[in-house]
This record gives sequence, structure tokens and C-alpha cells, in this order.
Amino acid sequence: QVQLVESGGGLVQPGGSLRLSCAASGSIFSINVMAWYRRAPGKERELVAAITTDGRTDYGDSVKGRFTISRANAKNTIHLQMNNLAPDDTAIYYCNFLLKRYNMDSIREYWGQGTQVTVSS
Repeated sequence: QVQLVESGGGLVQPGGSLRLSCAASGSIFSINVMAWYRRAPGKERELVAAITTDGRTDYGDSVKGRFTISRANAKNTIHLQMNNLAPDDTAIYYCNFLLKRYNMDSIREYWGQGTQVTVSS
């Protein structure tokens, strides 16, 4: 089994910063893509940021220049540094990995349970 666990969410004032983390555990052979998605009230789920094994990154237009996705070297872990937060950033943030398990040929998608980020004064 594979489990993704997010942490770092909470309440922050506009203009503030938060750092989210996502750690994957289980029988993981390799990871192809790591990403953050978010779902705000009344809106569709959207891509926030993604990073591939070759180090390329992709960001949603609404967060580009403010958010940074990164990988931890020692563990199957990613971070999302969020700066200059605004009320429109309020959402549940989900971790998403594309990975291959031991003794499995196919690459599958896994999701965390989400962490709440609220930006309010």
C-alpha cells in the first residue's frame, strides 16, 4: 500500500506565507511526477504546481511567481512554499504522485487526503 500525507496547512493573514509538505510511504519503486492540486469552494480542482523526475516544473497561472515546488533529497517528500498569500488561495490542497510500486509494471496515481489553507484577516 502507498500513503500520501500532507501537512503544514492552517490559517494565515493576507500577504503571509505557508509551507506545505507531502510525504509518501509504502512499497514505492519509482516516482515519475509529484504535484499539488487545490479545490476552492465553488470551483473545480486545479493544478497548483508539479515537478518531474528530470527536475522540470509547471505552475498554475494564478500562483506562478508566488509558489515554489521542491523535492526533498532523502525521502519521497515534496514541499510547496507559498508566499504573498491572498484570500483567493483559500482551498483544500491535495498532494498527487504518479508512481510505480515494487513488482508492478504500471504507473498509478495516488492522492493525499488534503490539508486546509485559509487566508483571511
